[in-house]
Amino acid sequence: MVEQLKPRYSVAWINQIAEVPQTAWDALAMSLKTPFFEWDWLHNLESSGSATAKTGWLPNHLTLWRDRSLIAVAPLYLKGHSYGEFVFDQQWAELSQRIGVEYYPKLLGMAPFTPAEGYRFLIAPGEDEVEITTLMLREIDSFCQRNRISGCHFLYVDPQWQKIAEQQGYTPWLHHSYIWQNSGFESFDGYLQVFNANQRRNIKRERKAVEKAGLRLQAVTGEEIPLSMFSLMYDFYADTCDKFGWWGSKYLTKKFFQQLHDNYRHRVVFFAAYGDGKPGQPVGMSFCLFKDERLYGRYWGSFQEIDCLHFDACYYAPIEWAIANNIQLFDPGAGGRHKKRRGFPATGNYSLHRFYNHRLGQILSAHIREVNVHEQQEIDAINAELPFAQPKSLENP
Repeated sequence: MVEQLKPRYSVAWINQIAEVPQTAWDALAMSLKTPFFEWDWLHNLESSGSATAKTGWLPNHLTLWRDRSLIAVAPLYLKGHSYGEFVFDQQWAELSQRIGVEYYPKLLGMAPFTPAEGYRFLIAPGEDEVEITTLMLREIDSFCQRNRISGCHFLYVDPQWQKIAEQQGYTPWLHHSYIWQNSGFESFDGYLQVFNANQRRNIKRERKAVEKAGLRLQAVTGEEIPLSMFSLMYDFYADTCDKFGWWGSKYLTKKFFQQLHDNYRHRVVFFAAYGDGKPGQPVGMSFCLFKDERLYGRYWGSFQEIDCLHFDACYYAPIEWAIANNIQLFDPGAGGRHKKRRGFPATGNYSLHRFYNHRLGQILSAHIREVNVHEQQEIDAINAELPFAQPKSLENP
């Protein structure tokens, strides 16, 4: 449906990204710090059957046009559940049910299955971001109210864009991820110096355990990556998910991984564990994406239980590669307080919410401040336990 907003502006809601030319979409997406809103990545999710109506992720992207030029996009999905989001709003859904309000479907803005900060509307350079964002949020309000959508939610939002959306009445909800920051390290050994002596020994022991198992980690990226490695990564991913049962979060198809070989391997780096003197198939592997100065851990797996391989493939080898390649930020992915012991402080991020039911909106407004205070206290408590070395003036008073 195309609706005229005012002279020269029009909007169109689309149910597949393929309706927008890749060049037009990427003209808006390539300047973002995150890779997860580029056309190829989102198109692979849709065309592979990973993010579709059948899986509960109906693409419902909002596009804004001036004459025939695309000037803004909001990647959006209609959701019939809350799986694959990693912002756990099931309590809101239960509350909604108790007061007789249908919580689903809801409208969601995020990169599917990807708990990484950076969501925002994609807006052409030179446009007034406040004006365009306001215009699009009003269209979202109209769409949700016309179609009896309970609410609109933006997850892992870009901090600068967040300010604009909050000015339009969206309510912020604080969460946290575990993020590594490069403080000008020249080597992995230099990085180890931030830890106290005990944790330095632990990390060296963990890396040594992988060596003693006869394994070496190798970064494989770009044109070096064969198609077979993407297929193998799916097998590792599926096996890891199956080990966690209901909590395994297995959303991606094998086709999704295979399609990355042709159109997205320039953003991919695998950290593959090979046996000494055996250049064949890796026994374990992690899958990361990078763009400019940022690295993102996504998935990992191994068919053998090898002591500390997970830590090396998912944290230490990527950090070592990040230092060598001038990466400034490494987001290793969802979950786990175990990350704090390996140099990933808890780092706040926000989701934004608007309920169209008055009672739900009132409850959110009344309690979200307290929720955010408790979340900040948890972040502070986690970071108070980081195994970092004390300043020398404190170590030797």
